[in-house]
Amino acid sequence: MKKKKIMTTLLAMSAALLLAACGNKESKKDTQKTVGVLQIVQHPSLDAAYEGFKEGLKEGGKNVKFDYQNAQNNQDNLKSMSEKLVKEKADLLLGIATPSAQSLANETQDIPIVITAVTDPVAAKLAKSLKKPGTNVTGTTDMVPIDKQIELLLSIVKDAKTIGIMYNSGEANSKIQADLAEKALKKANVKVKVLTANTTNDVQQVTTSLAKDVDGIYIPTDNTFASAAAVIGEVAKQTKTPIVAGSVEQVETGGLATYGIDYKELGKQTGLMAAKILDGKEKPATTAIESAKNLKLVVNEDMAKALGIDPASIVAPK
Repeated sequence: MKKKKIMTTLLAMSAALLLAACGNKESKKDTQKTVGVLQIVQHPSLDAAYEGFKEGLKEGGKNVKFDYQNAQNNQDNLKSMSEKLVKEKADLLLGIATPSAQSLANETQDIPIVITAVTDPVAAKLAKSLKKPGTNVTGTTDMVPIDKQIELLLSIVKDAKTIGIMYNSGEANSKIQADLAEKALKKANVKVKVLTANTTNDVQQVTTSLAKDVDGIYIPTDNTFASAAAVIGEVAKQTKTPIVAGSVEQVETGGLATYGIDYKELGKQTGLMAAKILDGKEKPATTAIESAKNLKLVVNEDMAKALGIDPASIVAPK
């Protein structure tokens, strides 16, 4: 009889443990969220934004399964990938760069969308305002203080007569920044020469041509030029041309300096916002679109030495 009681007790305990294990498994399954990610193209800045986003979600305590799509700068891919992500009914979508964000927003007004690496969400018709988007879209903007970046370039290239600007005219974000840079340079009584490239195949030729006629070059956070940052860096070394770029990653790969955004930190900031939305604590329509919280001076010391510039002489604008 005693043995029978022991066996009955053990069986009951085993059943309880099994049920508990199943319950934990179901609980974990129930709490796991799916996030669909659409990135316009692969390059260090956008890759860093995605990595930071994942860190932000993790820090926000979210158990997430990712469905990552990279359009490789192809508009047809953007549409088909957006359709796929929306059809699979992710709990939240991430658009990395303006074209990706717009493509996702065109496919759904119901699924929450967070964005990053988007310069002007209002001009891109993703939000009605930065403070109160009024749509299913919120996130972070990568608009940087262009005037400060131009101030940095002019402090490096003292007595500059002509400064060049390079970007892809097909990228709305880039044109906004390039126009602001041109305005800042003209205000400083510096002549401006602008050249554009539509593909990465044209970047080397454009950089080489522009470098011959200018004292320094400014490049905004342009996806086409960021993808070819290493090529730009080689030309800069050969022509001894100081280049100030829009982002930290562009400088690390092929520029001289920036006072700008660390895209990994920007992505992390976006991930923390996404975690609150997934928790139901925030809604995109009433969640203000945030700017980068931490801008920093970054100097590529190897590039500085190649150009004969003392890295210590480059200081952040006031």
